[in-house]
Amino acid sequence: MAAETEHLTEAEARAELARLAKAIAAANRAYHTLDAPELSDAEFDALKRRNLAIEAAFPALKRADSPSDQVGAAVSDGFGKVAHAIRMLSLENGFADADISDFDERVRKYLGTSTGIAYTAEPKIDGLSLSLRYENGVLVQAATRGDGEIGENVTENARTIADIPQKLTDAPDLLEVRGEVYMSHADFAALNLRQAAKAEKLFANPRNAAAGSLRQLDASITAARPLRFFAYAWGALSAPLAPAQFEAIARLNALGFQTNPLTTLCTGPAEMLAHYRQIETLRATLGYDIDGVVYKVNDLALQARLGFRSATPRWAIAHKFAAELAWTRLEAIDIQVGRTGALSPVARLTPVTVGGVVVSNATLHNEDYIAGRDAKGTAIRDGRDIRIGDFVQVYRAGDVIPKIADVDLTRRPDDAQPYVFPDICPECGSVAHREPGDAVRRCTGGLICPAQAVERLKHFVSRGAFDIEGLGAKQVEMFFHDADLPVKTPADIFTLAARDAANGLKKLKNRDGFGETSVKKLFAAIEAKRNIPLDRLIFGLGIRHVGEAAAGLLARHYSSWEHFEAAITHALPDSPDWAELTSIDGVGAVLAGSLVAAFQNGPERAAIDSLVAELSVQSVQARAPVDSPVAGKIVVFTGSLEKMTRAEAKARAEALGAKVAGSVSAKTDLLVAGPGAGSKAKDAEKHGVTVIDEDGWLALIGQA
Repeated sequence: MAAETEHLTEAEARAELARLAKAIAAANRAYHTLDAPELSDAEFDALKRRNLAIEAAFPALKRADSPSDQVGAAVSDGFGKVAHAIRMLSLENGFADADISDFDERVRKYLGTSTGIAYTAEPKIDGLSLSLRYENGVLVQAATRGDGEIGENVTENARTIADIPQKLTDAPDLLEVRGEVYMSHADFAALNLRQAAKAEKLFANPRNAAAGSLRQLDASITAARPLRFFAYAWGALSAPLAPAQFEAIARLNALGFQTNPLTTLCTGPAEMLAHYRQIETLRATLGYDIDGVVYKVNDLALQARLGFRSATPRWAIAHKFAAELAWTRLEAIDIQVGRTGALSPVARLTPVTVGGVVVSNATLHNEDYIAGRDAKGTAIRDGRDIRIGDFVQVYRAGDVIPKIADVDLTRRPDDAQPYVFPDICPECGSVAHREPGDAVRRCTGGLICPAQAVERLKHFVSRGAFDIEGLGAKQVEMFFHDADLPVKTPADIFTLAARDAANGLKKLKNRDGFGETSVKKLFAAIEAKRNIPLDRLIFGLGIRHVGEAAAGLLARHYSSWEHFEAAITHALPDSPDWAELTSIDGVGAVLAGSLVAAFQNGPERAAIDSLVAELSVQSVQARAPVDSPVAGKIVVFTGSLEKMTRAEAKARAEALGAKVAGSVSAKTDLLVAGPGAGSKAKDAEKHGVTVIDEDGWLALIGQA
């Protein structure tokens, strides 16, 4: 019989707390993970009460992994930010069988092999990505994926999830385990019943319920929610888990993590697709949501060779399930104007449930799609157009945005008229022009169009751009239309505090939705973003065709704002600066033209200059080893390479800090020419560029 708390010595109390922690953890695992409870509720509660009593009597002995901390935690003011040591990237998506064959072909082509590649195949859980950091076997941090680089610190909440071990045995000293937090169908239904009984908001689907539960500021609320966790990957490691993906997953399972039992090893696309079909037939019986199958190259050494694109790994793909469909009535077509002036038609629908989500809006793509044709004039849907009042088929595929797939002509109202797409911007009245070859009609109003201006501001403060905390889409809308503190351009954001200080009785802190503390936090967040990296500034400008990846390419090439601004200002067609710009691998004439046009446009250039005057722009250095012989050099590859693929050669060069260009110019440092080199070799001779063969290149970089 256990001794009464007051009769325990300190040594006995320490041993008893260790025993209780182990027993409670085992009971939690048996109940939540194995669905095979070993203790009654009364027995379990007795263990918890004894643990609390001993901690109260011996507070200095409370363990870091105390079971009492797994029930609740003090309310926090908000989540801290966690920088991922290794980025958490998204996956390329495939929807058709041919996409998977193409993926396998790309992998083999990149590696320069015709032999078969082994892949793992596992269900793609529809949940919330989570990274768990263990140091010396102890869970020290849990973070959501966030934007891939910065996530939310949800450590206390993660500790309440029974599937997540608090301690590991025989693990690497540093181990970041990555996986998915999810909620089973049964637990989701029970949660919504409890929500309804308390007259509280119901969750739309299990994923939303899981995400909302994990992000609770009060960890005791998370503890009361039935969350689960599947491990499927890793981040930072002090020692490899295994030489291959499949064995590494097995190692994670041996360490105590739940891994999906449907994960298997496949040799080539035929086996991958067969496993996909099997999982597809099991989908409705799994008891949790999945939205496809993920394939990964099994050999980790090959994964390392394949590397990453800007946002996705080359060695993995998500094979999404076919779209889920429903029929409903099209009540109206609204036109929305985006930050680049694009007029986008949006279908307003009689609400309908598609794949467990209530849908009332869907995209209609563009005017050609509504008319029943593609951009080249070829008929789609057998030429059936879409009209207001029609019954339309709605589908949701791998993305969140629902789309209109088809129309039922047998149910079309007699008075339905063909939809006439507007050629005048509904927001500012400017002409909406459609350029030859462009599928989209665009407002020509530029920054005088309020819709474009406000959408650009929303983009400017978005996560990938300036990411100003406390200034989201809702606040942008408010300030844009504010009579006393208007924010019409990005520069206005950085004068907000000064204008508020001079605003007499109409200060921001006196308005609904704001207080003295929240205003101070907002102004501090704005002030913190005066120092901004060059790539974020370029992306934040919201210039058409310049996405995050392109902004990164431009920033690494030009390094500083001064260099970038001068080059783009003078990059008129046929100039040396234009040649340099278009020689950047990944920057084509369309992107370059859009960038130069923005800097030549009077009002837009004035807005850019006003913004930069408020900032301190941080230079971006190319990622390169200090002692690399090609660091900072502009390299062009041409002809056929025999010892590596062109893609692999480019990746190696960039890893060594070289800038790989697509064409030769006077600024090119080196041309690597294989057999069959054509016009680029002539250009190199014209500009006096050094030319070497593949062997010379490998000798130069020390890989001969």
